[in-house]
Amino acid sequence: MTKKTTSTDDALLFRNTIGKVRSVDTNTVNLQPDKKPKPVPLSKPLEHVDPLQKDVTDSLETLYQEDTIAFLAPGLQKNVIKKLRKGSYGLDAEIDLHGLSSRDAQHQLLRFLHHCIEDGCRCVQIIHGKGYNSPNNQPVLKNNINLWLRQHEEVLAFCSAPPKDGGAGALFVLLRLSEKFITPEDIY
Repeated sequence: MTKKTTSTDDALLFRNTIGKVRSVDTNTVNLQPDKKPKPVPLSKPLEHVDPLQKDVTDSLETLYQEDTIAFLAPGLQKNVIKKLRKGSYGLDAEIDLHGLSSRDAQHQLLRFLHHCIEDGCRCVQIIHGKGYNSPNNQPVLKNNINLWLRQHEEVLAFCSAPPKDGGAGALFVLLRLSEKFITPEDIY
């Protein structure tokens, strides 16, 4: 390979085009970014927190296949249930628990609610079925979910879905908004 020689005119033209330069003191590259990334809040591990902490003081009636359910946490206005029933809050997530055992359904439900709260979901749908294959026409999952949701500390309200969304075999659930999603505008 032959070395190219540049004329003095070309070198002068190059230096005038580039302008004033300063020499580099070191040949090492700084790979550290100038700004640190924003911290990501840690989620609470599901195994360390028992969300079913509320005591259910009312004796719950046994529900049958076509019975509808409604629950409103103390301190909330009654129109919250009306809005929830109409679908005014909009659904953010859904889970179907058909065919699961009671133990598996509880595990799946608690995982689902945990992830929904961590992701900022406000309103979710839980499909539990009507329990047509349950003994004595008493749906097991429907009765258990009625109890579990009342005990869950992050559940504000729930009601049976309208017929087009599953009727007595599904629930709309309103969840408390996680603190990490509350902005100062929400407080004032």
